[in-house]
Amino acid sequence: MTKVDVAREYRSVYGDMPTAKLARIVYKENKLTFDSPENARDALRRIEGKKGKVNGVKVTHCAPNRPTNPYNLPESFQEKREPFVLPAACNNILLISDLHIPYHDIGAITVALDYGKTEKINTIFINGDLIDNHQVSRYEKDPRKRSVKQEFDAAKAFLVSLRKAFPKASIYWLKGNHCLRWEKFLYTKVREIWDDDYFKLEERLRLSEQRVTILDDKTLVKAGKLSITHGHHIFKGIFSPVSPARGAYMKAKQSVIVGHLHRASHHPEVDLDGNIVSCWSTGCLCELRPDYSPLVSNSQHGFAHIKIDKAGKYHVKNYQIINGQIY
Repeated sequence: MTKVDVAREYRSVYGDMPTAKLARIVYKENKLTFDSPENARDALRRIEGKKGKVNGVKVTHCAPNRPTNPYNLPESFQEKREPFVLPAACNNILLISDLHIPYHDIGAITVALDYGKTEKINTIFINGDLIDNHQVSRYEKDPRKRSVKQEFDAAKAFLVSLRKAFPKASIYWLKGNHCLRWEKFLYTKVREIWDDDYFKLEERLRLSEQRVTILDDKTLVKAGKLSITHGHHIFKGIFSPVSPARGAYMKAKQSVIVGHLHRASHHPEVDLDGNIVSCWSTGCLCELRPDYSPLVSNSQHGFAHIKIDKAGKYHVKNYQIINGQIY
């Protein structure tokens, strides 16, 4: 790590601390890199754009502007949300969502995974609601439904089978609204332990053993230039459009693929510059007529196949599964 790298690291940690004071800290903790506090101060001034000229060229803004608070405003607790960018190597993606284990459809999942094997996908992206969490929901519970333990055991068994079927694939799981039911239950019913890692989904389902990366539901995921989100933050309240893809476009105004509503749809738009914005919603891989809608349901089975080229351009195939066949 160079002197400038060290200076940048300390400046990002210590915020708007005066340069001279920070230089003494940097020197004290990095005596093998800097030979004096002044040497450390010199590196800090360089990344702050105060160094003057280097090799005859004026140095300005070598690092983001140093944070300031000239009006002595109160401390802010804002959360800065950055998208999670899938690694470039994750360029052949099988996207599945809404399995709602243990109310999953074995036949539909089998079709999707068979397709993934045929296409030699290198990434599996679970776009929310892997697990149903019925017994810890805020809605009326059916005592005949599976217990919390049975749901967790089934979800764990699925992930074991998934890893066995795709031993080399990268597996990501973005939480959906049903996944959050467990955390909300802990927070409201047993707040004393809700933040104990032992009770989190990561530990309860032993995700590290299957090399599954879990992502917070508020995270916007980027596969190249395509955004991925479960959809519960887009389709809020009573907002349930006839075309989920068009509804996603109306809210997001950018190319995105969502799940959540269990219906496959596609909606393209063209802006004034001739750029195409495309939105998709995918079908589910769970029962199509659950207890809350046993007679009439618009749910459809489905999944998506996403390919990303080196420039970040995406190619999406959004499939429906009908009677075991891909359409």
